[in-house]
Amino acid sequence: MQRLNGKTALVVGAGSIGPGWGNGKATAVTFAREGAQVFCVDRNLEAAEETVDIIKAEGGRGIAFAADVSRADEIEAMVAACVKAWDGIDVLDNNVGIAETGGVVEVAEADWDRVFAINLKSAYLAMKYVIPIMQRQGGGSIVNISSIASIRHLGISYVSYAASKAAMNALTRNTAVEYAKDHIRVNAILPGLMKTPMVAHSAGLAASYSGGDVDAMWRARDAQVPMGHMGEAWDVANAALFLASDESKYITGLELVVDGGLTLKVN
Repeated sequence: MQRLNGKTALVVGAGSIGPGWGNGKATAVTFAREGAQVFCVDRNLEAAEETVDIIKAEGGRGIAFAADVSRADEIEAMVAACVKAWDGIDVLDNNVGIAETGGVVEVAEADWDRVFAINLKSAYLAMKYVIPIMQRQGGGSIVNISSIASIRHLGISYVSYAASKAAMNALTRNTAVEYAKDHIRVNAILPGLMKTPMVAHSAGLAASYSGGDVDAMWRARDAQVPMGHMGEAWDVANAALFLASDESKYITGLELVVDGGLTLKVN
């Protein structure tokens, strides 16, 4: 069953920072496999093109586009290009994010601002320009990728990341209420500890966990999860598929935790 057949999906952060499957890349491919035509956006055009190549090799439809999603003019151009190509937008998946380690004393002001611009401002801008299109169409689904760091401390200090994702939850809830009357659903996914290229390439996380040893970091993160292992990008992609599809047509303002039970633990 193709659950997104005939729909246009705009995936922001559809590339991957390194080899393997990031959440956005897996989501874009999953949407395409379920019948959507996918507008794949990434700051790195080559990364977006790699995702589109996979989609096309499987017989799907995709377009790659480069944008700095912290800039309003580039977001506006991104949305306009998607609409020009495919006449509308049925699904928006906001999947960009970076993590900087450190508490409020250690984090530089410039790093704080950069994390909020990429993690939060990007979602605000994307929704700002996409929602009017969905209103004219009569509805749509927006999926914002947050984190369980927004609701609990994970033993690693990255306050700017956690704060930006907590703000995304509030942004999601408020927007969900305000546009429910327009049949626009807005939900958030809160991934737990995931084994993705972004985590592998975060020197700060590896240093905090294991003195820079990535393999040791993977083992430590696996041990934290009640299921005994981290999640993978496909777990986030499948959750996003549910929220993007009509199967969740009566769900809005949800914070869907995808964490292998981690947030159920006391410590």
